[in-house]
Amino acid sequence: MSLGNRMIEVLLIGIGTGHPDHLTLEAVKALKTADIVLIPLKGTEKSELADVRRRLVGEIVDDPGVRLVEFEMPQRDVVDPDYLAGVEDWHRHVAATWKREISTQVGSDGRVALLVWGDPSLYDSTLRIAAQLTQSLPLKVRVIPGITSIQALTAAHSIPLNEIGASVLITTGRRVRDQGWPPDINTMVVMLDGSLSFKGLETDGVEIWWGAYLGLPEEITISGPLGETGPKIIAARSEARARNGWIMDIYILRRTAPMHEGV
Repeated sequence: MSLGNRMIEVLLIGIGTGHPDHLTLEAVKALKTADIVLIPLKGTEKSELADVRRRLVGEIVDDPGVRLVEFEMPQRDVVDPDYLAGVEDWHRHVAATWKREISTQVGSDGRVALLVWGDPSLYDSTLRIAAQLTQSLPLKVRVIPGITSIQALTAAHSIPLNEIGASVLITTGRRVRDQGWPPDINTMVVMLDGSLSFKGLETDGVEIWWGAYLGLPEEITISGPLGETGPKIIAARSEARARNGWIMDIYILRRTAPMHEGV
């Protein structure tokens, strides 16, 4: 399915939080070379996510020949008792959808761009899905790194990520909920936490830095002692999600005093 020296090239472009200023110069150049840009649709509640991608392409690409190709994104079964098996099954469905769209839109020769929130390397499924495509299509995958949500959060609060000489744990809300806070870790970055799992942690001696819609006009940032600030974050997150129909947020927790044993 190759044509001369050309073949299908898939560009995974990190776009930060979707603001044009979050794209690197490399990302801008790569996006301008794409033949098509795949835009996933995730239902009416998350329609603004597609709008952000459309606006981003419109602001950066001035070539009318670049086509936006929208497709319905397969949904993951979030109630599957086997979490990993459910995710792997979802990845297979998404890979099949990508394959169909790529084969239909560019055939055997062309450059396809996918715009990835943050960076494709950090808690994102895009690279794993693309790896499945390479097993059935002769294509090349190129990754263009982007600003991560962690960088956007620390910049918004003007704080360093780590303490001097100390390590940092990057984890998910599900693991915090199920396993708590590891005793040998003082700083923890929590991603993908729709249930705000910090509600189950002891609050004494803990600071939190939280942010949502980082880099966008809707940006919200709240920080302070967890005991005082946690309820404010819960209320702000609920209100913002109801108002916008979607939310992307992240937070950092840092121990400033010893935690009780077992927390």
